[in-house]
Amino acid sequence: MASKKGGVVAESTIFRRTLVAVTVMRMFLAASDACAQAEPAQPGAGTPPPAVAAEGAASGADRDRQGSAKGRASGAAITLNSVEVTANRRREPAREVPMKVDTLSSDALQKSGATKLSDYLSTQPGVGFDSGGGPGQGTISMRGVTAGKDVGPTVGVYVDDTPLGSNTVSGGGAALALDMGLLDLNHIEILFGPQGTLYGAGAMGGLLKYVTNQPDTESFFGTVGTSFSSTWHGGLNNTTNVVLNVPLKSDVAALRIAAFNNHDGGYVDATGAAAGTRINRSDTTGVRASLLVTPTRKLTFRFTATLQNINSNGQNYVDYGMDGRPAYGALTKLQDAQEPYHQSNQFYTANAEYDFGWARLNAISAYQSLRTSTTLDFTPFYAPILAAGGLDVSTVTPNSSVGTNKVTQELRLTSPGNRTLEWVAGLYYDHEHSTTLQAYRATAGGRSLGDLEKLGYTGSYQEFAAYGDVTYNPTSRIALTAGMRIAHNSQDYRQETSGLLVPTPLSAPGASSDTSKTYMFTASYKLTPKSNVYARVASGYRPGGPNSMAVSAVTGQLIAGNPTYKPDTLWNYEIGYKADLLDNRVSVALSAYDIEWHDIQQYGAVDGVAQLVNAGNARIKGLEASGVVRPTSALSFNASLAAIDAYLTKGAPSVGARAGDRLPNTAKFAASVGASWRFPLGPWSATASAAERFVGERHASFAGATGSPDFILPAYAVTDLQFGVDLRYASLSFFVRNLFNREGLLSANTSYVPLGGNVWASVIQPRTIGVQLSAPF
Repeated sequence: MASKKGGVVAESTIFRRTLVAVTVMRMFLAASDACAQAEPAQPGAGTPPPAVAAEGAASGADRDRQGSAKGRASGAAITLNSVEVTANRRREPAREVPMKVDTLSSDALQKSGATKLSDYLSTQPGVGFDSGGGPGQGTISMRGVTAGKDVGPTVGVYVDDTPLGSNTVSGGGAALALDMGLLDLNHIEILFGPQGTLYGAGAMGGLLKYVTNQPDTESFFGTVGTSFSSTWHGGLNNTTNVVLNVPLKSDVAALRIAAFNNHDGGYVDATGAAAGTRINRSDTTGVRASLLVTPTRKLTFRFTATLQNINSNGQNYVDYGMDGRPAYGALTKLQDAQEPYHQSNQFYTANAEYDFGWARLNAISAYQSLRTSTTLDFTPFYAPILAAGGLDVSTVTPNSSVGTNKVTQELRLTSPGNRTLEWVAGLYYDHEHSTTLQAYRATAGGRSLGDLEKLGYTGSYQEFAAYGDVTYNPTSRIALTAGMRIAHNSQDYRQETSGLLVPTPLSAPGASSDTSKTYMFTASYKLTPKSNVYARVASGYRPGGPNSMAVSAVTGQLIAGNPTYKPDTLWNYEIGYKADLLDNRVSVALSAYDIEWHDIQQYGAVDGVAQLVNAGNARIKGLEASGVVRPTSALSFNASLAAIDAYLTKGAPSVGARAGDRLPNTAKFAASVGASWRFPLGPWSATASAAERFVGERHASFAGATGSPDFILPAYAVTDLQFGVDLRYASLSFFVRNLFNREGLLSANTSYVPLGGNVWASVIQPRTIGVQLSAPF
């Protein structure tokens, strides 16, 4: 079910309304186009968004110098088949990559009013996003590979060739997916299915890759842009960005600088002792500087520094009851203490590339520094518990901080393409040091009572890996690929516990190590030069690690439980079809997969101690389909859908899950449809587009879970509109997100319900209307 104003409608009703709305929209656009002079699509022209992305991948500068004319011709953010991607560590058309790959145009995302990760992924059926409370806090999942509150990441995140984020629990790896603003991005690549062979640990469900624009050594140019919008029940939002490209020496060196600031006015109110309006307002700022040096035709250096800060006044959670109704009214939560969030993210990369002729060598070094600070309000459910024990408090707030320093080094050799034998081989090193500190603080009568409990986790993670794949092309139509990665990681860990409510302070070390192998096999066959079928078998893994421990309140001795938890692994079996048909008037991508997931890492209990456990196996079967239809070069329709059947094949008693239970946060069905029409408007070119996305019902937890009771996330549908005009020296775009102001729940945290608390639900942003202006120079 899905909630909306005036009541609750069935999931099937929403879907029928979605189809009716799209049908009416198509009839309108078709009638409008019939009144205009039809312009046939040219063979090889493709659709505007893929052309923009492909050109930008080769040279982001070309796109800027031309004012992104082709990009403004379409409001579609999703592109198919024609765009060049680097999924296989070499640039090639998405149609020829034997896996499901989607790309999101940065230009189109900006014009649609998208500003954060949850916006970027909202148009992607089969991709889940569990919001952790606002920008910079969230967990990505793909194809249903999630157990709800994931222990470690199941989706890898890259910026160009650099992996970002921690692989460990102490580094917040699962909950802090990089939420990067549209800071001079060219496009975003989304790779579905295990990517462990080429991309390593944490990519067992898929990969998200931010692809940035490179400096141009030939021309001086730049762009400035700004947007203003207003959110229903919220405040005013504003985004400002600037990009500057400066050639330092023609054909040798260039510097590209980009900066942005995004203010989100918020839309969640609070009642209680710390009542307020728009408490989740936030500011995100970022800057990137990239230096490109090409001393010779064969040698290239690129140095990049990126800094991004997020400051949020509060969390975007809304209190819901287990009956599915808001506990304190729409878009309102109970708050007795403020809940600010701060994040500072810095990463620096150096990529040296040399072309030997017989192979291309890349040496990539990177350093990341991530710092977060969070305060949550636990007063509503902890204060009564403490009062029953004789301690009266006014507020209870866990203050958490996470710090991670990560160094990676990769050496990669890539053979030339279009050969009978192609190959990629590489070595990879990763070293992380992370610290998590959580202090439960209390106040009474305006004075601090100190730390009720203080938990500290310090850990290091070190990984060495070697990988490679070989592709054999016996004919121009057949390609056979086999790949393997072997990785060894070792971890050290220390847990420290103290505080007023801790009878015996704890200081306990831990350690773990494991060696894992991942494999990938693909076979593809070209039916025609622009269509192919493929089969893919790939495995993925997520590292294990040392476990937390506790002290017995009776004996004062350590309760060990399980000192470590193991890696979990999966195998993905996939077949697919990709094609550009009818002189590129139709693009289609179809895939079907079957995933077997073993020893799932979950939060559970061993000997009464809350620990990380390997509990249960799962099977995930799915179908994916996407397509673009272009009746003329001015008119296009797109659609995408995902059907997922994800369930446990082996129960997990330690978390209250039984065989047959659906996996959390996974909709059985999700879809998006859209249309875009380009037409002359006086001396200018204009674009009108509309999009509808539907997300089916989901479970917040396993059906029988007790620690985190199950909560039904209703289905919802959202409509977005956009109208843009290309002026002579600027681009102007008007957008409406969530036109009908639907109330949709992205995710829900039920961990505090057994303590007497409410469900913390993250909601989609209410109707937002805005305008965006961009001007090249």
